[in-house]
Amino acid sequence: MTNWLPDLSGSGPLYQRLADRIEADIDGGAMPAGFRLPPQRDLAYDIGATVGTVGRAYQLLRERGLVSGEVGRGTYVLKRQDATQAGNDAPRPYQEGTRAIDAPADKLRFDSTAAPDIGQGTAVSDLLARIAADHPSEISSYTRDFPLRWYEAGSRWLARNGFRPAPETIVPTLGTHAAVISAIAALTAPGDTIAFEHLTYSQIARSAGLIGRRVTLVASDAQGLDPDDFAHVCAQKHPKMIFLMPSMQNPTLATLPIERRQAIARIAREHNVLLIEDDLYGALADDDTPLLAELAPERTIVAGGLSKSVAAGVRGGWLSCPPTYRHRIRVAHKMMSGGLPFLTAELCCQLVLCGRADEIHAQSVAEIEARTAIVRRKLEGFEFTLEDRIPFVWLALPDPWLSGTFKNAALQNGVLVDDEDEFKAGRSEKVFHRIRFGISQPRRREQVEAGVGVIRRLLEEGRAGYESFA
Repeated sequence: MTNWLPDLSGSGPLYQRLADRIEADIDGGAMPAGFRLPPQRDLAYDIGATVGTVGRAYQLLRERGLVSGEVGRGTYVLKRQDATQAGNDAPRPYQEGTRAIDAPADKLRFDSTAAPDIGQGTAVSDLLARIAADHPSEISSYTRDFPLRWYEAGSRWLARNGFRPAPETIVPTLGTHAAVISAIAALTAPGDTIAFEHLTYSQIARSAGLIGRRVTLVASDAQGLDPDDFAHVCAQKHPKMIFLMPSMQNPTLATLPIERRQAIARIAREHNVLLIEDDLYGALADDDTPLLAELAPERTIVAGGLSKSVAAGVRGGWLSCPPTYRHRIRVAHKMMSGGLPFLTAELCCQLVLCGRADEIHAQSVAEIEARTAIVRRKLEGFEFTLEDRIPFVWLALPDPWLSGTFKNAALQNGVLVDDEDEFKAGRSEKVFHRIRFGISQPRRREQVEAGVGVIRRLLEEGRAGYESFA
């Protein structure tokens, strides 16, 4: 039994209500600096929750800089100056939000899916030297004119299957994320609603919220977005736009079959909804399903870039849109990003037009395939979703693991992974008990093998591992 019991009335996830209640008691003085929080098992028993729920709440408090904890010693409330200037006695949290901002150097980065390092730095270095020699005046000034070759590069890079965008539909951007946010800013207004799947690349939803757009959620299943629920949401919420990843969806790896794509295109026309098609992972896949842009070209914006298969650090991206939207999106991109640097745009253009991007893409795919083979071998017997050419794994967690608890256990064992909350576009009651981990960022395959070995060991420990890190 504990001698402190929180008032957990209200709505929202229990772990969040618990963390908020503790924070309120810290602010109100009921838990002064040095106060020892109840042991997680004791508090879980008293409030009728799982140990994992309490552990998740305590982790959230650590992320807020309110408490510190050590295995075997307990969890203690920090002094206010400690919370902002934590020293050796109160280590700085590894993350703010769901992901590390400054990732610790001693952890394996399984929380990123950027292109693997296959030596592309040499090609980039050679091209940068050539650009600096050939275009000194353009590098020293702001970019005011976009040469035709920048549009041709985007047209070539975004082309896939039967989709061949014309140069006059292209907007060069600072990566795929910037492309999507620029389209949202240009084609919707504050207060407008944008639809997302429950699980998706959630940073788009968060960014849309920062500029005043509302978020609504659409159900999905193993085949991807559910057209019937999309129609229901359109009729009830009237979204102006929906963000989708039809091929190799992040994080579920679902690929929409043609019948669903056709239904989505029809529903979008009926309700006048714009479609944003993120094809970043689709461009890695060997998938011949027509893009939404082929089925509804008058209302689809396609976004893609170089980050997953060539080089994330060059921030290269393009979007293709109906020509009537192009100027508005280009202006929005400049206003949202501050403008496209000549050096970045010219580098990405030359990578594509000289063929080096295609060569690096092929080498990246080969490296990813070698690493997915390691995952299949190391995780044999467990449930996971994996595609040979895609650099991440959607792993099901056996009972009693919770997503956040497993993430914490992996962290303590030297591996950074993403829990399911990282991919929730809004407040969702759906629980998936899964994590996503990427395999492209470790420098060597041996590191991939070691990291996946840690994940397997934690899975095998089951309840013992759960109790150790709850």
